[in-house]
Amino acid sequence: MLSANLNDGLIYLTGLPVLSLWLIFLAENVIITVLVLLIGRQLQQKFSVDTLINYSYTRREWQLCGLTNILNTLITYAGFWLWKSGFIKIETDVSLAIFLDFLFLFFGMDILMFVFHYMIHQTFLYQSVHRLHHLAVHPKPIDLFILHPLETLSFGGLWLFMLWLYPFNICAVVIYLMINIIFGLTGHLGIEPLPANIRNLPFIKYLGTSTFHHNHHQQERYNFGFYTSLWDRLFGTYKA
Repeated sequence: MLSANLNDGLIYLTGLPVLSLWLIFLAENVIITVLVLLIGRQLQQKFSVDTLINYSYTRREWQLCGLTNILNTLITYAGFWLWKSGFIKIETDVSLAIFLDFLFLFFGMDILMFVFHYMIHQTFLYQSVHRLHHLAVHPKPIDLFILHPLETLSFGGLWLFMLWLYPFNICAVVIYLMINIIFGLTGHLGIEPLPANIRNLPFIKYLGTSTFHHNHHQQERYNFGFYTSLWDRLFGTYKA
């Protein structure tokens, strides 16, 4: 049922004017941003031991956040146009493929973003592009959207490349996008909501927790992964 509804939604969008599509995709990205900031604040208030934690953002942070939303809207529209034009294929059948497609997306994007993230730290692109994001030594939720425009477009390009590479199931795509937002939020909380005994569980310890990404902001030579620590462990850039 969900798959059919999502497919019907895509078909409905094909009949809308371009301006309407842009407004819908912009509203979608703005809603995601608002939810990240609101939920992030709630988690900070619940789990932070620092009663002086700053919940206010500067004008420049809001401007960069707004620019990232506009660029994410551009990426969303580009993906829709590529699908509508036949360059990207989306499957809608409900089957075991949903789970397998999600795993392919999850680990495929994880390795692609690890490689991109590592390379950008090792080249001139760090100072000219990525350093903007690392001005936050102690990240907060809005820092998820504090990115250089080229970095936002690059991550979007990796995402579109994955969709072009293989005809993923639409449910797997939606599940992945939701998981992506959750990891982005937890990585920029600036606090760790999970107790140590949970983080050390056999499966959880290989995921990119809030502590994992926070450590990267404090020690930039380590923890380049996003969703998992697998590639850092494999290539010797992992730090607990």
